[in-house]
Amino acid sequence: MDKPHEKLASLLTDDMAAVNDLIKLRMASENAPRIPEVTAHLVDAGGKRLRPMLTLAAAHMCGNSTPYHIHLAATVEFIHTATLLHDDVVDESAQRRGRPTANLLWDNQSSVLVGDYLFSRSFQLMVETGSLRVLDILANASATIAEGEVLQLTVAQDLKTTEETYLKVVRGKTAALFEAACKVGGVISAADEDINDALAAYGDALGISFQIADDLLDYGGASSAMGKNIGDDFRERKMSLPLIKALAHADETELEFWNRTIAKGRQEDGDLEHALELMAKHNALEETRKDAVYWAEKAKASIAYLPTSDIRDCLMALPDYVVSRAH
Repeated sequence: MDKPHEKLASLLTDDMAAVNDLIKLRMASENAPRIPEVTAHLVDAGGKRLRPMLTLAAAHMCGNSTPYHIHLAATVEFIHTATLLHDDVVDESAQRRGRPTANLLWDNQSSVLVGDYLFSRSFQLMVETGSLRVLDILANASATIAEGEVLQLTVAQDLKTTEETYLKVVRGKTAALFEAACKVGGVISAADEDINDALAAYGDALGISFQIADDLLDYGGASSAMGKNIGDDFRERKMSLPLIKALAHADETELEFWNRTIAKGRQEDGDLEHALELMAKHNALEETRKDAVYWAEKAKASIAYLPTSDIRDCLMALPDYVVSRAH
């Protein structure tokens, strides 16, 4: 059976081709050839392009009649790519989508500066739509993403991080762009306000579910499924949801283990395996999976009342698929 994002891509083939053409056109730079080199490395790595597809899907469902949904889909992908370039520097990552990261192939300076360039390009594209409302939504989302990243940095390795704080981080760094991607598709199509709100709620819940599933994958998925290695979050000492749930039930000996490996970063052979044992003992992965399902259901409920169509059916199937990746 076709995966929902693949089916969505086939329904939006022409629009996605136009988005790709616009991305290639706007990532060009006569003055700094390194910009298209670095950008192409990421753009051509073949991510699912989920965020721009959400913009196009929302616009189609709302009967868009402007050419600007293409601009907005490209904008969303540029913002996403810029954050990936910056993320890999912050996380000191060596792999992204199964390939070496840009900061590894070039250097940190190139990754940061090209990320800045893509952010600037995204704002040029937004302005061309002539919609202040769209500019407002995407500018707010960009600020929220940066906020989420900084919050994640400040709670990094803090064993007292609560699920509430975790949710704030996820809403910022992941869900904000999903939410904006869906909402601007409605806004540019002059959809009713309740529909714009429904699309925003869908994007928010899908984004949260997506990130929780990603956290789960890190402790229990095949690395081929996500292009990174099992236990990356453990090695990078990230306060992901399975870890927060395991910590909530930890006894004194377990707390000492988490303190050594996560808070102090003194990791030894066999520590990842022990971490997985502790997570199994406290049912942390299963509880995390339930949270992912909860947000997936919330996403589906947000748009369940919208008129039925092939595109809406794909969007309804997407949250379940996102969660199923983490099984």
